[in-house]
Amino acid sequence: MKPKDNFLWMAAGIGLLMGGIGIYLCLVGMVEVFSKRDVIQDVVTLGMFLLIANWALAGYVAALRASSVPSAKRPVANLLSGLVAGLVTSLILALLVIIGSKINLREVFITASPTLYNILTFGRGIQGLWVLIGVGALFGLAGAGLFLLPGRLRRPVMVGILVTFFMALFAGLFSVIMVNQGGVILRSSEWLFGQTGLTLPGALGLFSATFLITLLWSARGTQVRARYADLPKRPKFAILVASFLALVYVALMLPQVSGPFVAQVIVLVALYALAGLGLNITLGFAGLLDLGFVAFFAIGAYTVGLLTSYGQYGLVHISFWVAAPIAVLVAFIAGAFLGLPVLGVRGDYLAIATLGFGEIVRILAGSDWLSPWLGGPQGIIGIQKPCLGWLGPFIKVDVPRVCHGFELGGPVKIYYLAVVSAVLIAIIAWRLRDSRLGRSWMAIREDEDVAEALGVYLIQNKILAYSLGAAFAGLGGAIFAVLIGSIFASSMQLIVSINVVALIIVGGMGSIPGVILGAIVLIGLPELLREVSEYRFLFYGVILIAMMRFKPEGLWPSQTAKRELHREDDAASPVEKAEAPVETAEAEA
Repeated sequence: MKPKDNFLWMAAGIGLLMGGIGIYLCLVGMVEVFSKRDVIQDVVTLGMFLLIANWALAGYVAALRASSVPSAKRPVANLLSGLVAGLVTSLILALLVIIGSKINLREVFITASPTLYNILTFGRGIQGLWVLIGVGALFGLAGAGLFLLPGRLRRPVMVGILVTFFMALFAGLFSVIMVNQGGVILRSSEWLFGQTGLTLPGALGLFSATFLITLLWSARGTQVRARYADLPKRPKFAILVASFLALVYVALMLPQVSGPFVAQVIVLVALYALAGLGLNITLGFAGLLDLGFVAFFAIGAYTVGLLTSYGQYGLVHISFWVAAPIAVLVAFIAGAFLGLPVLGVRGDYLAIATLGFGEIVRILAGSDWLSPWLGGPQGIIGIQKPCLGWLGPFIKVDVPRVCHGFELGGPVKIYYLAVVSAVLIAIIAWRLRDSRLGRSWMAIREDEDVAEALGVYLIQNKILAYSLGAAFAGLGGAIFAVLIGSIFASSMQLIVSINVVALIIVGGMGSIPGVILGAIVLIGLPELLREVSEYRFLFYGVILIAMMRFKPEGLWPSQTAKRELHREDDAASPVEKAEAPVETAEAEA
């Protein structure tokens, strides 16, 4: 039998690959650093969970590949493949421990420390290698067993594992929220969460509840959706209103029960969502790639800083509520200014041109040439906080104006301003998408020449796309300035533009809910996991590669993007679709 036809050879190859991934996780320090956090308190650390997931994935993939070998279509072969894959993966890790005990690898890999070897051998030294090999083989077998489960059970199991892991990952956040509620919720929190993660009873209970709910929804979900679709308009509207009011209540109470840190994270997500909604018009609707989008964010921030600061560079010391519309207008004009010279540029050349514009704005803002007006490297400090009331007169430099009313002076208070602004801009973007202007942008995105031939005025529509997108980003910059209380050119790096582009791609290009979801996934979740923030860009890379490979339309794509990216699947002829099962049956026979 040829090696390519032998499922055991295939399983060994998968084990070698996953073993290499395991060594990479160890040598970049992820296993050691993540072991400081518990998934299940005193049972499984986050670093060990990475290795367990690696072993289980090796077993699952090996069982999947074994099913493609005609001579191996038996459950025993699937389980054996998973066992071999997990065994080989753990043998590779055991080899790392053996080599590390003989050679000082820290001269090259600083993270190849005794602490890492202690984690891999479960604190037993070289004698613990047998435990490492046995545990790896066991979880490889478990991954193959997961593959063999019927589909109606496999999905609930996977959802249960993911939900339990998510709750463990953010145990600190959820426990604080539940503790602040008191009563029964407080007692539930004490049962569910320990000091460093989920308790063992809490993890088992959470997994069981998620499993049962998912299983029940898989069985009855279609009927529930059908009954909801058959409801009259009035009950549907009542359910919609009740859901909206519940969402508003949660949004209002969240900063009060979660604390200033979570409020600041949500503000940051809202600001990136504002920038993302702006770039979604330019890139998602009109198809114009802008890599200098941070420039408009900076323009909005600097405008508010100059108009409201009570520091050295303050100009007129006006209220934020007057300065913010001016900042939006200035950003709008700057968008038109950028759009004029690049009207005839397309594709990669447009990206490079806009990248240059963003760098020009950043360098000018931090230059000595403009330092008498913009502060140069020192930036603009002493930005007046928003005041719900009226401001007292300006007295002198470095003395803030007195707010006679309610001052939005911290993350918890700025939270409401940022969230309301993001919701307002999302509604505007939604209305623009379905308007005649929005359809013109989408025609330009598909084919400029055809759009022009159909009567779309390219110059006007492109400039409006740049200007409106810039205005949205300018509003985000204005709120950012009052949140921080100062603005510096060093804060406006290219990486901000890259992050905004990435969240649009991950969320779903052209999708308004997708932009918000992308901001939560790429900005909010890493901010809540500050202790592992040094690996943020590694996660970015993995997420982007996975998205482009398995879900290129995004997490919450627009219907247009779905149709475009799955056009080949939908274009299969009825004859091909009818013949496909016959060909599959013949191949299996």
